[in-house]
Amino acid sequence: MAADLVRRRVAVIVTTGASPSLLAARGATREIPTVLISGEPMQDGIVVSFNRPGRNATGVSLFTDALSAKRLDLVRELIPNAAVIALLVDPNSRESVIESSEVQEAADAIGQQIIVSKAGSEGELDPAFAGTVPQRPAALLIASSPFFTGRRDQLVALAARYAVPTVYEWREFATAGGLISYGPSVTDAYRQVGVYAARILNGDKPADLPVKQPTKFELAINLKTARALGLDVPPTLLARADEVIE
Repeated sequence: MAADLVRRRVAVIVTTGASPSLLAARGATREIPTVLISGEPMQDGIVVSFNRPGRNATGVSLFTDALSAKRLDLVRELIPNAAVIALLVDPNSRESVIESSEVQEAADAIGQQIIVSKAGSEGELDPAFAGTVPQRPAALLIASSPFFTGRRDQLVALAARYAVPTVYEWREFATAGGLISYGPSVTDAYRQVGVYAARILNGDKPADLPVKQPTKFELAINLKTARALGLDVPPTLLARADEVIE
């Protein structure tokens, strides 16, 4: 698909969501300006630096991996006596695997037991939940993954079926019925991508446009889901929420 865009001689390529699409665009062209949404574009070799990308690509870095410890803190604030916390990882996603290491490191630092479950396809999601529940985790963290984002409704439904308090990355999970989400604003990220695409079409070079980092982070709590799980959300957590869904 990336090669096809190059053959069409498009003016700008916009790519979002995962390392494979970013690397495909990178491999297909070093000339056509590319605007991206990425977790860590420097680690993928897409840009030289955030301030001076230096190549044909720029965009928005969500650094979602760095927020994994924060989501672990949210679980512990919601369920202070959690003996075991589960983490669902997509083994096919580089971002998800990195986040797994980040969560484990943060958990080791505070003596929190983490069990990891893996699902890389739609058919593996239900068995992943079913295999985790007998280990009686107090809560479940969903790691970053475009695959998981695309299966939002299925993940929310599985969390409800197995009655597992679950923390997600994007606000859209909470509005779909998930318990809690914490992460950058996806809406803001896409808006910035549109701004950069317009600037490039008007003559700016991507090498001169700094990679943007998120300034808005959203904590969303679904009280309806909390009540269904029999959870009392601490008032301090509710007071910090950007959105409380009744």
